[in-house]
Amino acid sequence: MTDLFCGGGGSTCGALKVPGVRVVIAANHSRHAIDTHQHNHPDTDHDCADISQVVPTKYPRTDILWASPECTNHTRAKGKRRGHGEFTNGLFATDGTDETAIRSRATMGDVARFAEHHRYRLIIVENVPDARWWGPEEAPGYAFDTWVRSVAMWGPYEYRIVYLDSAHAHAAGPGARSRRPRMYVIFWRKGERAPDFDKWLRPYGTCDRHGPVQLIQSWKRTKVCSPERPWGVYGIKTGQYVYRCPHSECRHQVLAPHTRAAADAIDFTLPAETIGNRRTPLVANTLRKIHDGWTKYRQAAANGGHLIEPYMVELHGGGSTHRPATQPMSTLTAGGLNHGIVYAERAPYELLPYYGTSKTQPATLPMPTLTTRDRHGLVGYATSLEACRYRMIRVPEAARAMEFPDTFVFLGDRDQIIEMIGNAVSTNIGRDLVGMGDEALTGESAALTPPALPGDLTVGLTA
Repeated sequence: MTDLFCGGGGSTCGALKVPGVRVVIAANHSRHAIDTHQHNHPDTDHDCADISQVVPTKYPRTDILWASPECTNHTRAKGKRRGHGEFTNGLFATDGTDETAIRSRATMGDVARFAEHHRYRLIIVENVPDARWWGPEEAPGYAFDTWVRSVAMWGPYEYRIVYLDSAHAHAAGPGARSRRPRMYVIFWRKGERAPDFDKWLRPYGTCDRHGPVQLIQSWKRTKVCSPERPWGVYGIKTGQYVYRCPHSECRHQVLAPHTRAAADAIDFTLPAETIGNRRTPLVANTLRKIHDGWTKYRQAAANGGHLIEPYMVELHGGGSTHRPATQPMSTLTAGGLNHGIVYAERAPYELLPYYGTSKTQPATLPMPTLTTRDRHGLVGYATSLEACRYRMIRVPEAARAMEFPDTFVFLGDRDQIIEMIGNAVSTNIGRDLVGMGDEALTGESAALTPPALPGDLTVGLTA
């Protein structure tokens, strides 16, 4: 495999989990990213270079190309419109358009340049879903459609555009402990075996009637998408697609995919101040989000205190303000670690099954019987909100949520490390997509193991 725009190495980490796959060359413009990649993958050749200036003949030919062109100037998360303005003499923008942003989006063209020379057997291109609308404002998506055709003609290739969240990619191992909605364009040569998308990309969920099933992706009809023109992110209330049971007997019931808990990536033994005793008071907006979570995730205890389920506080804007730590962490970005964690001031923590008359039990005891519907919350005792502990998540916890192994070493200062984590491909995505491609190329069918049922919240708590 060739890994272009490799960053710190998430895609490579995942690919190397597939037996028989070797990453021959990895390239990126960032010195600290290449240093990090080389430190962790010494058997791979590396090139620190502006890939747009690299002649494709410089790199060896491989079977697979993974490419993650720069994405921040495709996404609307930057809070400003994407400019596509005119240029005077091809050099200067006359309307205030950000030329750097335009050049950033042009890195997509490097995929076609390398495909032209190397004629890879399989190409996987990763980007944000908004890249689908790359083009002028009067013709959104025109540039993207042209780009897809420019790559496809060189194989010639067939292709499929996949929209998948890292939290739902658990075909060949655990899913990510953080949300990361992305678009993947997968090209394979015409006449060769197509990847088995149904086998690898349908997450598992649990139906009341049919038990554990592989879910089917179901697109809503909105102004921006439809089953005939899919685009978007997962979300029962606000997203563009949901997942359903594949069986008609339950009328294809809408089901949530199994996911892992953010709490699995959090080290609750790290020191944290109580909210009431902080040396630096929290700003009003943060306190509001913390209080909203307290109202939602606490339960009255018999002795007049409260049982509180740990919850994440999201400080990066958007419509979401908090979520229980039993859900995946919200999307991590390169701009900073904007996730706080609130939890009870006193251990031992207890497990709270969400059914019937069940009572809490110490987390050190075996978990109660798991059923197809029950989930178990991790709760602790708190006398008040002010007595709860609050802190921002740490760099190792963010890396863990992106499925980097604990042995992975990041090189650079803190801001550079956060940038690498926020820009990374979660390693489980690299594992599953490269595994799917490897199966298609070799014809050797891989046996996949369904993930554990929800409720297996195994957090190491020693405080």
